[in-house]
Amino acid sequence: MNKYGFIGGGNMGGAMAGAAILAVGAERVLLVDRDEETTQRLSARIGAVPSSYEQIACECRLIFIGVKPHLVSQVLSQLRPMLEQREDDVAVVSIAAGVKIRDMSEVVGENIPVIRMMQNTPVALGEGMMVYACSPAADEGDVAELKLAMSRAGRIDAIEEDKIDAATAVMGCGPAFAYQFVEALMAGGVACGLSEEQARLYAAQMLAGASRMVLDTDKPVRELIEAVCSPGGSTIEGVKLLDASDFGKVVAAAVDASYQKNKQLGQK
Repeated sequence: MNKYGFIGGGNMGGAMAGAAILAVGAERVLLVDRDEETTQRLSARIGAVPSSYEQIACECRLIFIGVKPHLVSQVLSQLRPMLEQREDDVAVVSIAAGVKIRDMSEVVGENIPVIRMMQNTPVALGEGMMVYACSPAADEGDVAELKLAMSRAGRIDAIEEDKIDAATAVMGCGPAFAYQFVEALMAGGVACGLSEEQARLYAAQMLAGASRMVLDTDKPVRELIEAVCSPGGSTIEGVKLLDASDFGKVVAAAVDASYQKNKQLGQK
């Protein structure tokens, strides 16, 4: 049975490895970090098999690169000689922001399939959003393995590589915006007399339920808004205030600011 290797076990790499463990079993998920002590500690934390660059390069069907963006080329250069000796199927999956497929392929070799993936922090709870794009060398088998390994991490969607920066601005940066909204709702609730614990629960569960309504219905978002706003009711008063304060434009501007930064990260 195929194994899945993770190089880098930090917050995101560890979360992805943890999701893979849920999907395929701990004995098939290998992890290595910058040194043996860190590798042992992080592997024990999530239940992965402590490994090495050599073992992962020689044995794993998918190799997830979860290091800082400026270290990706260094890691791929180290892996290349071992990957070139492989006669079975293997693919490299980068989860590093801003590193383009063409740049990775130049380092690891055009014949090695490369998948560029971006994701958000809720993958740690199985409620993440992931997008991916593939190099020409990648095939349906590589994508099938990726979807299997990440089947317990959340939703995954294929996208053109030139749209990954935009997708990341929405789904990757978006959790921070959502947390800001929850924080603001909590502050409003506390100001109106709720305890902080009550406000936190009500705001978070509301956001979870509202998100489910968007995902599980075919209704336009504007129609969902209008369904909550009874004429002369209390909701419409709050919506009017948000509209008057250009709430929508401010959020869209936040997405654009993150998008512009994402593009800068991808420039060499």
